[in-house]
Amino acid sequence: MPYVVTRSCCADASCVLACPVNCIHPAPGEPGFATAEMLYVDPRTCVDCGACTTACPVDALKPHTALGAAELPFLDLNATYYKENPHADRTPMYVVPRQRDLPAGELSVAVVGAGPAGLFAADELLRHPGVRVTVHDRLPTPYGLARAGVAPDHQDTKQVSELFRAIESQPGFHYRLGVEIGTDLTHADLLRTHHAVIYAVGAATDKRLGIDGEDLRGSVAATDFVAWYNGHPDHADDHYDLDTERAVVVGNGNVALDVARILTADPDTLARTDISDHALAALRASRVREVVLLGRRGPAQAAFTLPELLALSALKDVDVTVEGWPDDLPPGATDKTRLLSQLAARTPHSTRRRIILRFLTSPVRLTGEGRVQALQTATTTLHTDTDGTVRARPTAETRTLETGLVLRSVGYRARPVPGLPFDEDTATVPHDGGRVAPGVYVAGWIKRGPTGFIGTNKTCAQETVAALLDDFTEGRLTPPESGAATAPRALDLAAWRAIDASERAAGEAQGRPRVKHTDLNSLYEAASRATPAAARS
Repeated sequence: MPYVVTRSCCADASCVLACPVNCIHPAPGEPGFATAEMLYVDPRTCVDCGACTTACPVDALKPHTALGAAELPFLDLNATYYKENPHADRTPMYVVPRQRDLPAGELSVAVVGAGPAGLFAADELLRHPGVRVTVHDRLPTPYGLARAGVAPDHQDTKQVSELFRAIESQPGFHYRLGVEIGTDLTHADLLRTHHAVIYAVGAATDKRLGIDGEDLRGSVAATDFVAWYNGHPDHADDHYDLDTERAVVVGNGNVALDVARILTADPDTLARTDISDHALAALRASRVREVVLLGRRGPAQAAFTLPELLALSALKDVDVTVEGWPDDLPPGATDKTRLLSQLAARTPHSTRRRIILRFLTSPVRLTGEGRVQALQTATTTLHTDTDGTVRARPTAETRTLETGLVLRSVGYRARPVPGLPFDEDTATVPHDGGRVAPGVYVAGWIKRGPTGFIGTNKTCAQETVAALLDDFTEGRLTPPESGAATAPRALDLAAWRAIDASERAAGEAQGRPRVKHTDLNSLYEAASRATPAAARS
């Protein structure tokens, strides 16, 4: 009875370490780990011990006999990986990075950003004795996109918050939430009061389409829409007009699939999640019946992952179709294109809501009187550059889609960090293995760009922390001044735990995981009920 990795895999590799027979790959340090969409269990060598299920922070591993109908494709997916990637030598087995011998005295580190990258960096630092980490975030709540980015219908993935809870419970860990660096405190303040600063600020903005009409009402960023339905306090007062039968999402990555699912989901199902109350009310009144996802390139270049496509294809009350699919599979067919071909052959039901995946289509312009009423698109053809990059070129063949809502989902983009260099082309901070300069470091998307999964930040943080500890050991860090710079309304761990307890209690009363506080006043009011005894509980 082999265990199987399913859709919610976050690739943090805890299961790899737990496995006694080294049957989960690719592992950190192996080719392909950095770009893997998920990890895989070898059914031939799995000994059915279940150690991986205990280690997994998101319950992605299940015995094959416990798979639901929608999860059965993952059984073949895991087995197929090992047919194509035998891993015959089974080496090297992944091991925990050794504890470093550090100079005597406390090492004080400020981390800016309380999302996965920042918390994994804190965890790596706290593996060593004598380290004190203070994690800062401009919001009163931590966990970044794990809280405000993961779709509410993916509650299994959100279970990674329990791992973050364990990290923040460690001795030497401290929060300063509700503190914006550059406003409440400066980069110089942090450097003066800490040996080092790690910036893990993510990528807070979206990329624009650069087409006429993009600023019309009804043309919005998918990143803002996601933040809205997830209860981000910056978007508590946003309003989306869902009085349209068709919505169009430009882009076909995982975020685009999330948006399409939420727009077509049964509101009664969403009511059992942690979706924001204001979004749930809007979705109950929504007239959206069809969501069209546009991809400039072809099916083989689709940005969404196979696990997310499998989950989409298994939706029970929503038709998922592909338009314009060729009669024959293209050369070099993959599991993803084979599944897309099956979706293209489906016969839609006229009474269901529908998600349409449309490829080889580029947005040209948005039109309307004061608001979006239509999107003009152009058919594209594909061309391969000398370096192998496949690019889409628009043709003269155009098409107009009537719609009142267009969401651009073509990628995240980081903002410059005050006091740090910034590469405008890559929207990252230049670095060497995470080191910007001795005492200043980066981790996560501000370091590598918006790529990877929640667990990818773990190996990213390990590299950055290794550079920081090298500098500390070699005496390249300036000892901090005593005391800490003050910041108004800074919230500590006890305050966050009070917010968390308040949300969970409200959720329990409604049969939901939590009911989020979505505005700053209610967040600070909940935080005011903090008790020191609850901080480490």
